[in-house]
Amino acid sequence: MKRLHNIEDRRVLLERMKADTRPRTTLSFYRYVHLDDPKRTRNELYEAWKGLEVLGRTYVAKEGINAQISLPSERFEEFKAHIDSLGWLPHLRLNVAVEQGKSFFKLIVRVREKIVADGLQDGAFDVTDCGKHLKAEEFNELTDREDTVLIDMRNSYESEVGHFEGAFCPDVNTFREEIDMVEEMFQDQKDTNIVMYCTGGIRCEKASAYLKHKGFKNVHQLEGGIIEYTRQAKEAGLRNKFIGKNFVFDERMAERISEDVIAHCHTCGESCDTHVNCGNPTCNILMIQCDSCKEASQGTCSEECHAFVQLPEEEQRERRKGTKARGGFMRGAKGLARGGATPRSRQ
Repeated sequence: MKRLHNIEDRRVLLERMKADTRPRTTLSFYRYVHLDDPKRTRNELYEAWKGLEVLGRTYVAKEGINAQISLPSERFEEFKAHIDSLGWLPHLRLNVAVEQGKSFFKLIVRVREKIVADGLQDGAFDVTDCGKHLKAEEFNELTDREDTVLIDMRNSYESEVGHFEGAFCPDVNTFREEIDMVEEMFQDQKDTNIVMYCTGGIRCEKASAYLKHKGFKNVHQLEGGIIEYTRQAKEAGLRNKFIGKNFVFDERMAERISEDVIAHCHTCGESCDTHVNCGNPTCNILMIQCDSCKEASQGTCSEECHAFVQLPEEEQRERRKGTKARGGFMRGAKGLARGGATPRSRQ
C-alpha cells in the first residue's frame, strides 16, 4: 500500500520549496456537500494531489471540503481537469490568490469532524441552506445603503490589518465566538439586510445558513469572499471598498489589497501591518511588529522572550521540555481558516 502521509522533515521540505524556481499558483476552494466516507475521499485526494505536486492544507469532513493549496503553474490546467472529474465537486470556483509567492511547503490532507469548527450543536441546522450570494457589483450596491448591516466574519487578528469600509468587526479570536455574538447583537434586526464576508467565503456561508435557521430574513454573503471580490472588482473596474491587507493562512501571511496601513505595531504603536510570529519558538505568538522593533527585540514579543532567545541553544531546548502554551505562548496564525484555530502553527 502506498504511504499516504508525509514523513519528511519540515526543514527539508521548506528548503525544497525555496529551491524550486518554478512559478506556483496559490488558490483556495471549499464546498459544503454531504460526504459518506471522508476517509476514503481524503486518501483519494492525497494520492492524486501528490502526483500533481500539490502543497498545502485540506480538510475533509462529512459536511464537505476546505482547501488552501499551491501547485506548479504549469500543472494548473491538469489540476482543474482532475477537479472537474470528481462528480461531487461540479462547477467548483477556484479562488486564485491576489498575490502569489511561496505559500506552502508540504501536502496535508486531514479528516476533520467539520471543515469549519463552529461549536454548534443544533442537529436541525442545514449548512447547505445558505444566504444569497452577492457578486462584487451587487455587494457594493447593497453595502452603500444606510440600512444594510455589514459584518466581518473573520477573527480580530485578520480584520485588524484590513476590512471593508463600514464593517462591524467583532473583537473575537474564534469563529464559534463570533457566531454567538452576531446572533445576539442583531436579534432586533432580523428583517434588516445583513451582508457577511470572510476571506474566501467558507465561514460566512456557514454563518449565513445559521442566521437563516435562526429566523433572519434577509441574509447575504459575499460570493468567494475578499479574494474573489478583489478579482471581480479589478476586472469590472469597480471601486474596491476593502481597506488594507487581506490576512491569509499560509507563509505569505497577507495580500496587499490597498495601500492603506490601518494597523499599528504591537510593540511601539507606530503605523504598521506586518504580521510576524514571536522569535521565541516556545511562544510563537502572532503579532504585528515594525522593522525597527523586530531588529531591536530579535523578533520577540516581550522582554521575557527576548531574554529566552539569548540563552545557549542547549539551555533553550532543556527549558522547552514539557513546556505548554502560556498566556502569550499561543500557537501562531497559520491554521486553516477554520473558525476554532488560534493563529499560526499552521490550514
